[in-house]
Amino acid sequence: MSNKNQIRAEDARFRVLRLLQKNPAISQRDIAKALGLSLGGVNFCLNALVEKGHIKMQNFREAEDKRKYVYLLTPKGIAEKTALTGRFLARKMREYEALKAEIDVVREDLGEFVVGAKLPRQ
Repeated sequence: MSNKNQIRAEDARFRVLRLLQKNPAISQRDIAKALGLSLGGVNFCLNALVEKGHIKMQNFREAEDKRKYVYLLTPKGIAEKTALTGRFLARKMREYEALKAEIDVVREDLGEFVVGAKLPRQ
């Protein structure tokens, strides 16, 4: 698997775990919609998380539709989410710094060509 695919898969796991921690009763369809993933992709991710012991699936006892589940993060899942959060945040901070540096360069380039232009600063 390529590095980009690994990062995408890790981001998906992070976002799924984050959603499940906030809303354990969320449906797979709602997870897919919230994260912009396919329903099959969400199902695959959830099954992998169950297999790794990061989440447990339980049926709603009170629900009329017995296909409804609640997803509970296990202690191992909470530890994994914490690790994923750290890596996600570090990666996003690197992306932010690179983007900020690129914006600064483009502003400088624009300033060279536009005499007297007032450019917005942060």
